[in-house]
Amino acid sequence: MKNKILFILALAGIATALYSAHLYSQKPPSQPPVFNPAPNPYSDGIYANGIIESLQTEGENINIYPEVQGPITRILVAEGQKVKKGTPLLTIDQSVQRATAEQQKSQADAALAMLDELKAQPRPETLEVAAAQVACAKAALKSARDTLAKQERSYTLDPQSISLDVLDNARNAASVAEANLAVAQKQYDLTKAGAWSYDIENQQKQQDALAKAYEASAALLSKYTITVPVDGIVLSIEAATGSYVSPQGAYGTYTEGFSPLVVMGTPQDSLEVRCYIDEILVHRLPDASIMTAKMFIQGTDISIPLTFERLQPYVSPKIELSNQREERVDVRVLPVIFRFEKPKDLNLFPGQLVDVYIGQKQEAPGTGKSP
Repeated sequence: MKNKILFILALAGIATALYSAHLYSQKPPSQPPVFNPAPNPYSDGIYANGIIESLQTEGENINIYPEVQGPITRILVAEGQKVKKGTPLLTIDQSVQRATAEQQKSQADAALAMLDELKAQPRPETLEVAAAQVACAKAALKSARDTLAKQERSYTLDPQSISLDVLDNARNAASVAEANLAVAQKQYDLTKAGAWSYDIENQQKQQDALAKAYEASAALLSKYTITVPVDGIVLSIEAATGSYVSPQGAYGTYTEGFSPLVVMGTPQDSLEVRCYIDEILVHRLPDASIMTAKMFIQGTDISIPLTFERLQPYVSPKIELSNQREERVDVRVLPVIFRFEKPKDLNLFPGQLVDVYIGQKQEAPGTGKSP
């Protein structure tokens, strides 16, 4: 009985294994694609990766970097907001620079005051003192001369009346008084002449240097408020209030690298697509006069016709579509830019990747012209 049960269990295990093997050997049917791959609409079309940008007459999107460093104190705009040229975007802590500018302004004001003082010389009160000293010296000279004249007259009348020593002292006193008058007069003339021209020139240069230092400091102070360079729309703000920024930009928490503090674009009624043509396909690129292109939105069956805008005649490494700036690549690409009108019922944004096919316009039969 026991052997019979074991035999039955063995047969059941074998049957289960065979059925399982049969099930696993069956290939499940393929799932249909969520959307069809972008078809090539041209007989000899060139495929290219593309990235949507705001429409620019030159360059790419407007990347704004601060010229100074410090923590952000206020952000005055919002992403997606339309702004006018000169509108403040954000402010960076300016406490240290403001104190420096105020100190340099005080130094420049002090130098200007000193310059005005030199130009205003002589001071009337100082000139009056010098004049009084001249008058005093004249009086002392007159007294000394009068005394000398009396003693000489007395000596002439009676040589025994005055000793030669007293007479010599009177003569010396008159000479000293005369010299003192000459010194007082020269001091008066010097005071009346005012400041020396070289002193004024030197002070003028010092005042100019301090004034320019203040101007430079004030100009740097204005950099702590970042303003809108052109009319446009704010696409991205890469930092929050309190974040520390520098001329390298803002540090990204997720990318762990530096990026522009603010990215701006033009109003988005019209956009452009920057396509990267592989260097091995550049020779097949049609002339601009007959070039046409079509853009396909990834993940959909939607396509949009494009109009040739410009070509950047410089082939560069293909690293533009990634953040890996240390990526080692051998492929080089040529940027070609197309523009298009943004459909009102379709969400499209700068930075979005698209598929682009580039072809050439076909001539209408029998006309020799493009249809």
